[in-house]
Amino acid sequence: MQEYYTLSNGVTIPKVGFGTWQTPSGEVAETSVATALEVGYRHLDTAAIYGNEESVGDAVRKSGIDRSELFITTKLWNDKRTYEEVYEAIQESLNKLQTTYIDLYLIHWPNPVAIRENWEGANAEAWRAIEDAYDKGIIRAIGVSNFRQHHLEALFKTARIKPMVNQIFYNPSDMQLDVVNFNNEHGILTEAYSPLGTGKIFEIAELNDIALRYEKTPAQIVLRWCLQNNILPLPKSVTESRIFENFQVFDFDLNDEDMALISSFAGQASEALNPDETQF
Repeated sequence: MQEYYTLSNGVTIPKVGFGTWQTPSGEVAETSVATALEVGYRHLDTAAIYGNEESVGDAVRKSGIDRSELFITTKLWNDKRTYEEVYEAIQESLNKLQTTYIDLYLIHWPNPVAIRENWEGANAEAWRAIEDAYDKGIIRAIGVSNFRQHHLEALFKTARIKPMVNQIFYNPSDMQLDVVNFNNEHGILTEAYSPLGTGKIFEIAELNDIALRYEKTPAQIVLRWCLQNNILPLPKSVTESRIFENFQVFDFDLNDEDMALISSFAGQASEALNPDETQF
């Protein structure tokens, strides 16, 4: 079963996506994406820097699933910000993914080292190219990743079109509530990468107790928690059984008490990087 969110421009997006960060290109990426598609995922998340766009495209092509049934996201890397560079990057992603359009295109980081002295102006220029690609129908929805409130406010100064999505590090250990609340105020859907805290979340004993009560895995509990917070999670795995399990999150609900308990796990696993201090 698949459920959908509706973005601010009316485009629908499957509520759970399949992440491919750190998934090696070639057989590993192609096989894991093929498995995800067999299980029922219709939302795939990749990025130029992941180096696996071509493998994702190969898996999609070989699946035989109609392109219109799929939602594919990719992202602009930090070394490209001029109008021409961004347009070329979009074309390169289209070629590697073997598709004529991208469903969602994101600026990957707001303040990388390469543009730190003029990140606001550089992002405005990149966004202008992304808006033009959107106007031409090459991209169906546009957004950002790892943006905090001040990055979004800076972008709003020149943007013709507001971002429809902000993909951030989000899990019970670091909910970035200030960012989520700002996203909500501006009609921006929050997507969660590393919704399972890069695995560290499973070390929390109380989470395992909750999972036992619901007869679900800890991962399923956390992904359900994301959904009930109106967040779109992007779990990743290359293990067939986990790919399957991570999609089985639409047949139960967490009660209010357990939702609150999971939300109290702040700081017990990994936390988000500060995008203004990254060294890439």
